[in-house]
Amino acid sequence: MSALPRFDIAARDRDREKVRDAADIVRVIGEHIALKPKGREYLGLCPFHDDHSPSMTVVPAKGIYKCFSCGASGDVFTFIQQFHKMDFREAIEYLAERFNVELTPQKSFAFRQAAPGEDEQPGVSRADLFRANQTAAEFFRLILRHPEHGAEARAIIEKRGISTEMQDQFLLGASPARWDGLLLTLRNKGLGEQSFIDAGLLKRRDDGSGCYDGFRNRLMFPILDKAGRIVAFGGRKIDEQDEPKYLNSAESRIFKKSSTLYGLTIASRAIQRERTALITEGYMDTIACHQGGFPNAVATLGTALTREHAAELRRICETVILVFDGDEAGQRASDRAVEVFFAEPLDVRICTLASVTDAKDPDELLKREGGQDLFRKSVAISTDLLDYRFARIRDRLAGAGMSALAKAIEEEIARLVELGLAELTPVRQAMIIRRLAELAGVDESVIRAAVPSGRGARPRRIEAEPQAVQRTVLASGSLTAREHILGCILCDGSLWLALPEQLKPALAGEHREPGIAAIAAVIPLLAAAGQTPDLRTVLNAAAEDPIAVEAAVNLCQRVELETEHKPERLQQHWTVCLRRIEQDMALAMLRNPQATPTNQGRGQAAGALEADRADVPDPSPNADVSVLERQLQTLRARGPDARVFPRRP
Repeated sequence: MSALPRFDIAARDRDREKVRDAADIVRVIGEHIALKPKGREYLGLCPFHDDHSPSMTVVPAKGIYKCFSCGASGDVFTFIQQFHKMDFREAIEYLAERFNVELTPQKSFAFRQAAPGEDEQPGVSRADLFRANQTAAEFFRLILRHPEHGAEARAIIEKRGISTEMQDQFLLGASPARWDGLLLTLRNKGLGEQSFIDAGLLKRRDDGSGCYDGFRNRLMFPILDKAGRIVAFGGRKIDEQDEPKYLNSAESRIFKKSSTLYGLTIASRAIQRERTALITEGYMDTIACHQGGFPNAVATLGTALTREHAAELRRICETVILVFDGDEAGQRASDRAVEVFFAEPLDVRICTLASVTDAKDPDELLKREGGQDLFRKSVAISTDLLDYRFARIRDRLAGAGMSALAKAIEEEIARLVELGLAELTPVRQAMIIRRLAELAGVDESVIRAAVPSGRGARPRRIEAEPQAVQRTVLASGSLTAREHILGCILCDGSLWLALPEQLKPALAGEHREPGIAAIAAVIPLLAAAGQTPDLRTVLNAAAEDPIAVEAAVNLCQRVELETEHKPERLQQHWTVCLRRIEQDMALAMLRNPQATPTNQGRGQAAGALEADRADVPDPSPNADVSVLERQLQTLRARGPDARVFPRRP
């Protein structure tokens, strides 16, 4: 059951209003996904499902968003909660810091809820893991500056030419060459060890005698999530005798390698501005790109590119350029990239440095004189993924007969069909087929003949993000009369005053979803407090309950679409819904003549409003129902709006 919000903390409500007013929802969401204006609204790819055609609308006038595909909806707080898997307090603090809003100090801010997607369990929480990583990062930063323990790490940084600005921007640090450096620091501060163990910063000894540091004598690279929180670390060896060269934190509840890109938090704005992302092979390459004037660079974390990486990138850019050291690396990259990116609405290009330089990686190239120009040239002449793959086929089969070449091309086309060529949008499919025909040297009809007319047989796509909240049926299902009434009030809070007193108990009865129940409880509380219970006021009151917020936005949006955003249509719709509720209550009284109107409204509201879905039983022979029958006949004579509600037979 969704928790109902509390209303007795005036400072809390003021904080919410201040943050909501300061945090422009278009700017906030636009920092996480690419938005394009559409009239007075904005449109983008929904980050809460596997969206390939923009279906999320942001409405700045109301401070809300809604996906018309999966039903995700809410306000600026809900978006941050769902996107970053934060609880409400974390979300409001994140936005307050982002927009320089000072919050009222509070010992306890309502209650601690599990963040969306977080399992409620005893012991170490996600917040504890974030705090552990932050503490460790501060420790590593101090070690880097230490005259003795940070000397070798500083020497590597100086040798690699990493500027002070880049050191600060990427929060570089160092772990000391001892087994208990971090451990002793935690003990001196009186901090528990378990959260550091769960975060992979400490490891238990095999004999159970205690713990030791997970990172020793390494240059440390903090890894941030999309909200700028430290979720893990990468460590490069300082002593050349140590192995492995790079060591990453193990995966945890807050860190998943396959969906994390190093530097994305820092590079996100530049990627959106350039509409292009550069994917490099390591931490040093990414930092070198940023220092060299290419701030749209990120890196994978020692893993191959995944569909989750592709899903992250398609929300913020249109082109992905894979930067690799040489031809062989580029060939391996193209094989992986076609698996990941082919069915995505992204242009993918392969950039091999070997075409312009003998430098082994972007880091080395950008340190050379004229390196920036050469790197820019290599990016400019990068090759389209399909061009690159077909050129490889031709090079591999140079001198072979037409039969071998035809077979290789047929196999490549079959592979692309398997990867989803048949499922692409018609325009993109036509463009790719045309390009494939040009590359293969055959007519387009030959390629089309190889593409099945129905759905392809490619494996089911992996979702980029698990759905944090079970999507409400309010997104697209049929609404009941009570839900329409609630939606009308959210559109125009003054309608609450026009609601007949005898019908108010019906709104407070049982509801099919906890979010609706929360809204039905909030509205009369706000009205009793002298506030107009419109959408903004309800969102502010229910801010800590993302399920209630989503329900409120869906109800309001559904009714606005139904009434075409016209006040006169809203009034007509309101009247029709009231009549329907009166009919349902009269039917319920016929079914149960012993119930008083008040008890029927409270205790049997759900059954009363479903009366049109069941046969009405014969009333008791002793019941005087003539008055109710006449009332019911009168109400039916008025007739419901057939466009909104189905007529009874």
